[in-house]
Amino acid sequence: MDIKMLFAALALTGAISSCSCTNGQAEGNAGENAETAADTAYADSTPLRLAVAGVTHGHLGEVRRRIGRGDFEIVGVYEKDDRYREKNELTGHVAPELFFSNLGKMLDRTRPEVVVAYGSIYDHLAVVEACAPRHIDVMVEKPLAVSAKHAEKMAALAEKYGIKVLTNYETTWYASNTHAMNLVDSGEIGKVVRINVYDGHQGPQEIGCEQRFLEWLTDPKLNGGGAVVDFGCYGANLATWLLKGQKPHSVSAVLKQNKPEVYPNVDDDATIVLDYPGAVVQIMASWCWPMSRKDMYIYGLDGYIYQKDGKNMETYTGNGLRQFEAPALQAPYNDSFLYLKAAVRDEITIAPHDQEALENNVMVVKILEAARKSAKTGKAVEMD
Repeated sequence: MDIKMLFAALALTGAISSCSCTNGQAEGNAGENAETAADTAYADSTPLRLAVAGVTHGHLGEVRRRIGRGDFEIVGVYEKDDRYREKNELTGHVAPELFFSNLGKMLDRTRPEVVVAYGSIYDHLAVVEACAPRHIDVMVEKPLAVSAKHAEKMAALAEKYGIKVLTNYETTWYASNTHAMNLVDSGEIGKVVRINVYDGHQGPQEIGCEQRFLEWLTDPKLNGGGAVVDFGCYGANLATWLLKGQKPHSVSAVLKQNKPEVYPNVDDDATIVLDYPGAVVQIMASWCWPMSRKDMYIYGLDGYIYQKDGKNMETYTGNGLRQFEAPALQAPYNDSFLYLKAAVRDEITIAPHDQEALENNVMVVKILEAARKSAKTGKAVEMD
């Protein structure tokens, strides 16, 4: 079927919505907000020596809010731009002498165990290139990379030097997503045949992202695209996780510019269709939703699961409709930095298809690259 006809058919069934984005103010990491006694106990061991590479990402507040909790100490902060190095989310919370304008110098002087990247997506490769030969683990904010070429270089460096390269998503720490996976694995809804993922908000400018974030978030080179990358990565990551690392047969996509006067250089709305053996995944990523959302429907032959937000869920099976809260996650699986510490210290095992895993996120980048190609050519892209 021609792609335009395919998407027209989806629109008629109500499957296509119009719009999505990412910002620290909108993405409060809902799954990470509550610090329980178990969290505190888990953080009591020797703090992780952590360095920050880049301060322009809107999610940097997630680092600031955890300062003093006890699970990590910031030993250095790198930022190449003088304007932003002098004033950012960490100013006043980290000693002035720990800010550096040179990444290599910071790494050599402070000797961190891990670096967390909070610059542009394009800069992720440079961070890994600096850290890998020094045998320093890395965690980047989603997505892993702007292109498959960058992602594959990062994976090769990680393998060569034996480091971990993790990717952080807000939705990884949603109790509802973990419980959804458990329900799927238990056979609660039977064979999974369809997954619909909705992610985004009104737009990064509309929700008040700071200029230092907007400068690269809306740049096709530095971010890799607009909403297709910013929010399309969530659905690709969740699909790869839920389907245990499967590769889709093909990727089809339509990208739109509904607000060209606001976002002239990138898309602000993306609809992506992933064709898997026995299942179809639709990812609706947008900077045009009338509200913030990160929800997902998983349809099986015997029922469905609706993940409404970080904790609220709905299921429909032969036993009828049920609405409930997902069981709370336990440390370190409820918090990105507790998880990071456990991963760096080899206290947990990371499966290749896990949401944070390098293998999963290389696949995510390849899916997004195929989506951009499909939108440009008007044809489905076969995955190698």
